[in-house]
Amino acid sequence: MMGAHDTRLSRRDTLKAAGALTIGLCLPIGGARAAQPAKGPPPIHPNAFVRIGADDSVTILSKHIEFGQGPFTGLATIAAEELDADWSTVRVVAAPANATLYANLQLGAQLTGGSSAIANSYDQLRRAGAMARAMLVQAAATAWKVEPAAISVTKGVISHAASGRSARFGEFATAAAKLPMPRTVILKDPSAFTLIGKTAGVPKVDSAAKSTGRAIFTIDIAEPDMLTVVVARSPRFGGKLASFDASAALKIRGVVAVKPISNGVAVYAKGMWPALKGRKALTIQWDDSKAEMRDTDTIVAEYLAQSRTTGKVHKAHGDVDAALAAATGQLVEVDYVFPYLAHAPMEPLDGFMIWDGTTARARFGSQAQTLDQGGIAKVFGIPVDKVEIETLYAGGSFGRRAQTDAQLAVELAEVAKAMPVGTPVKLVWTREDDLHGGYYRPLFVHRFRGKVDKGRITAWASTAVGQSFMIGSPFEPFVVKDGVDGSMTEGARELLYDVPDFRCDAHVAKSPVSTSFWRSVGHTHTGYAIECFVDQLLVAAGQDPVAGRLAMIGNHPRAAGVLKAVAELAQWKGPQPGNGRARGVAVVKSFDSFVAQIAEVSVGEDGEPRVHKVWAAVDCGVAVNPDIIKAQVEGGVGYALGHSLYAEVPLKAGLPTVSNFNDYRSLRINEMPEIEVVIVPSNAAPTGIGEPGVPPLAPAVANALAALGHSRPSRLPMVRVA
Repeated sequence: MMGAHDTRLSRRDTLKAAGALTIGLCLPIGGARAAQPAKGPPPIHPNAFVRIGADDSVTILSKHIEFGQGPFTGLATIAAEELDADWSTVRVVAAPANATLYANLQLGAQLTGGSSAIANSYDQLRRAGAMARAMLVQAAATAWKVEPAAISVTKGVISHAASGRSARFGEFATAAAKLPMPRTVILKDPSAFTLIGKTAGVPKVDSAAKSTGRAIFTIDIAEPDMLTVVVARSPRFGGKLASFDASAALKIRGVVAVKPISNGVAVYAKGMWPALKGRKALTIQWDDSKAEMRDTDTIVAEYLAQSRTTGKVHKAHGDVDAALAAATGQLVEVDYVFPYLAHAPMEPLDGFMIWDGTTARARFGSQAQTLDQGGIAKVFGIPVDKVEIETLYAGGSFGRRAQTDAQLAVELAEVAKAMPVGTPVKLVWTREDDLHGGYYRPLFVHRFRGKVDKGRITAWASTAVGQSFMIGSPFEPFVVKDGVDGSMTEGARELLYDVPDFRCDAHVAKSPVSTSFWRSVGHTHTGYAIECFVDQLLVAAGQDPVAGRLAMIGNHPRAAGVLKAVAELAQWKGPQPGNGRARGVAVVKSFDSFVAQIAEVSVGEDGEPRVHKVWAAVDCGVAVNPDIIKAQVEGGVGYALGHSLYAEVPLKAGLPTVSNFNDYRSLRINEMPEIEVVIVPSNAAPTGIGEPGVPPLAPAVANALAALGHSRPSRLPMVRVA
């Protein structure tokens, strides 16, 4: 039973487990030191990712944070497959912050993002598991005086059939730990997999701890003498602290101190309630000279005006201006407007730290350990190796915990540094803090013009206007080329569809409003715009939404594959099945995965869309954990549906007008549609799944509304209060 295992190691044990060297293709492998358990023989330490204990336990160190998307289980599955481990003995802990050992091989830093956890770790962890297995086999072969080739391993049992000998992993852990690393290993043929791609017998490793309350999140931390800290920040983005008076706050029982930090005023107290009361009692003057003072509608109007001019070209072929100006054919034009969106994870940002004068020791749900280490080190003026981060479970993220400026980590370091050395502090953002002053999905406007001639789409031009959160960030040198931030137009500049004359361009807008990654990043708006516009063009061309897409998608067989699969799954016979309902379709490639969705929709008496069922087909390469893949698609549907129907963060004179789930509307459980998911079999390398389920949902709903005779929503959310 997985519930019998404590899935956590102490920070000290975890750090010891990471002592290793790095060789080969960025594969961290173990050196002479092995982690020492409290009792018994030392566990095997074949590399930085696998530890095998004398008690037969197999511990996988995950370089990726677990905030609900499933990497603890997925990464363990990969290593355990090649190790031939008994799944019931497998546990997972978060790896320490150490980019040398635990860098994301796609992103170059220890960072969870871009739906890359499984994709960047697949070969790495297969080799790690195979190395551990080879060392155990060699240890057994030496002890039994037989050839390693005569030994088999099944579910954690090492066997020599000819002599009838067998042993579990723990019996050879000590001997195997003393062996040199194998230079090469032979990986399994996929036909021999017993864990990868299987549903039965591979339960999630973290479900029991989370279900019983044993899992530790940052919000659970309560250390002796710990001070809880909340920060008063500017109510406007770009506002700066001018002055403050803390006299009233310091009179509140439980408030210990009030300190200015770089972005506000920190209140320290013996508990959350006095900290909040103390913050409310502060008198603060803010300098708004460089703050955002515009209303959302003003920003939208400015963006729309700018979209009438051609921006920086991101991709083009043919002569789109001539094609659009031609006398023949039908010209179709439309604008799409996307609001600022908050991430709104169930556990808002929080972090714990002790600064002892030499080393900063932090515990929190770090999504970007490398960036967070660097941010903390800069605050204290210490080397990065004097910053220790124990990554805890986090209650969601959707991109919120991966900020390019390490916002939480820097603020946590500042509040720790402002107090006497050795003071344990826990910094907590409330949900209101996050919705008012966090990071948003950028507000975007897309303008589209297309030409339909003789039943064919012949020309396509798109102009995007929005903020770039890559320009000016540490990622700029790697992402921005010749002034082009590809994340702004990903999915829009390289269509799945063949169009003779094409151009995609963009304007970079400026605003003090802080923006960043949001689940599916650029695809969250480009997916909607592209799939709504192509649907509108196909209607003008008199083509079926599925057949018309397939006719244009010939150069992308995997996209065509998921589109055919979802059409078969939903038994597509056109957009109008009757009974007051209609169906819409969308297909999006994001993070190298392909997802197609069909949504069946009606409109209630209140005029609001009601989504009854969603069919989804996904091709994400080798399906490591089918249950997790389906769960991520289902979660993506729910997340996308709630946001596309109801969510926005409007600004009035620069002030966010929503504060919590009471007015930042999320999907209710009774509004969740029935979902059916099919995974298209694939032998391609694994690709992303945490985000690709999001982009197709909203356009599928919008296209269904159009099929019902309603207008295809051109401004989100679809249900707008104002």
